[in-house]
Amino acid sequence: MKIKPGKKEEVEMDGNMNTLIGKDSVITGTIDVKGPLRIDGKVKGQVNSSDTVTVGASGDVEAELNCKVATISGKVSGNVVASEKVELQAKAEISGDLKTKSLVIEQGAIFCGSCNMKEIQSGTQKYTEAAEKVRKEQTTITK
Repeated sequence: MKIKPGKKEEVEMDGNMNTLIGKDSVITGTIDVKGPLRIDGKVKGQVNSSDTVTVGASGDVEAELNCKVATISGKVSGNVVASEKVELQAKAEISGDLKTKSLVIEQGAIFCGSCNMKEIQSGTQKYTEAAEKVRKEQTTITK
């Protein structure tokens, strides 16, 4: 996805972004996504993605994020586990612990928490385990 700056923000989809949570959306619960996810609205609970999770400037996340790459421009309250990289952009505000191989923090970002950069599970493995746990819980509830 490419964002062109100007009076009105123009967004070009490059075909890779398959899930978008819009600015006025509010979602509570567990989100499991196979592929990239962009959050511009409010999410509470848990987010699992096998790819990149992008929290836009208007995004407000109160959840644990499990993914391959996390790019954060908005607010996140909760722990972030990213198997490859976490990028905190200039307007990011994060309150929670990070676990990743690579961390980029731009000037202006606010980070309150700790960071562990030792070897971690791949985002896909973490996603698969979390999705399986949810499926087991749902099976138990329906019995």
